Amino acid sequence: MELKDTRAIAALPEAVWAAILDPEVLKACIPGCESITGTPEDGFEAVVVQKVGPVKARFTGVVTLSDMVPGQSLTISGEGKGGPAGFAKGGARVRLEPDGEGTTLSYEVQAAVGGKLAQLGSRIIDGFARKLADEFFARLQGAVEAPDEDDQPEEAALDASGEGKEKKKGWFRRMTGA
Repeated sequence: MELKDTRAIAALPEAVWAAILDPEVLKACIPGCESITGTPEDGFEAVVVQKVGPVKARFTGVVTLSDMVPGQSLTISGEGKGGPAGFAKGGARVRLEPDGEGTTLSYEVQAAVGGKLAQLGSRIIDGFARKLADEFFARLQGAVEAPDEDDQPEEAALDASGEGKEKKKGWFRRMTGA
């Protein structure tokens, strides 16, 4: 299965890059992630619980980051074993490009499964993989970017004294001050 997409993120490439390398952000962004340990240099070990069709499994696996060009691109590769349910492996080539005061994030994902999961059929697996990738990158986007000003009514942008408030930041940007 292959998937390509892009996202416009309202944060500078440096903030997006820092989020991708942060294990706490990865844990929050990976759907079903119970734990993640490790470093970008040595790789991460993760435990993820997923339900694909009628098959629910706890996957333990390894995530590695390679081909890193700081602030520009990297490859995320992972492989997980889900016991009798089978295995899943895949990767994503991620590119960050400055776009004004934001970032255009583009990704190409490849995934494969084996065991009971493979018996579900490519249609179910492809739909699940597409949903999983979209959810991961949507969560990453939410972690690093501030909400659009257009999303808030003008009254909400004023504090009690009638003066403007600072624009809200995503939780990762609040944490890092980016």
